[in-house]
Amino acid sequence: MAHYHKITDLPDTLPVFPLPGAVLFPRWELPLNIFEPRYLNMFDDAMGGGRMIGMIQSLGGPRDRPDIARVGCAGRITSFSETDDGRYIVTLSGICRFAVTRELDVMKPYRQVTPGWDAFAADLHPGPETGVPDRRDLIRALRFYTDAHSLQADWSAVEDAPMETLVHALAAGCPFTPPEKQALLEALTLADRARALIALLEISGSGGDTGPVQ
Repeated sequence: MAHYHKITDLPDTLPVFPLPGAVLFPRWELPLNIFEPRYLNMFDDAMGGGRMIGMIQSLGGPRDRPDIARVGCAGRITSFSETDDGRYIVTLSGICRFAVTRELDVMKPYRQVTPGWDAFAADLHPGPETGVPDRRDLIRALRFYTDAHSLQADWSAVEDAPMETLVHALAAGCPFTPPEKQALLEALTLADRARALIALLEISGSGGDTGPVQ
């Protein structure tokens, strides 16, 4: 977003929302349905402050305090509404990935971390598509994947969407495992993420076990 120009514009502490299988990417939107009291509290506080939430995958462990991934993505609340039964319907717009430097000891019911932004400073500005695989290679892999799993795709959107939008839509929307989605999130550049995505689509389409993506 326009007012985040450099990492010093980003917060020194960040509330985090651990959720398996849900990943946010820079310049990508993630809709959320919030109903658990501690996260309602978290979004109340965020709406009264900088409106920034860190999405991060949970990795198992106790339900009330699961292990969390080492990298997440911060998003700004750009849409917010409350339902009659007290839930929040929220949209987060991805700003920048972060590494968990340390988790803070806080009195709040939700978790907070010190985020490390340095490795992901490039997220704040759309990068060049240098080295990104040809769109035809991605479409070929996606057709292989959708045919194998009897899925449908909006092929006109696939053909016309900006490459970053397409890669993030598929990375977030395809039913990959949490470790696979984490590997896509941690891919340093768009080109890296697109290559990893193509590999996942091809392996899954062939019926293989994708395993961790390097």
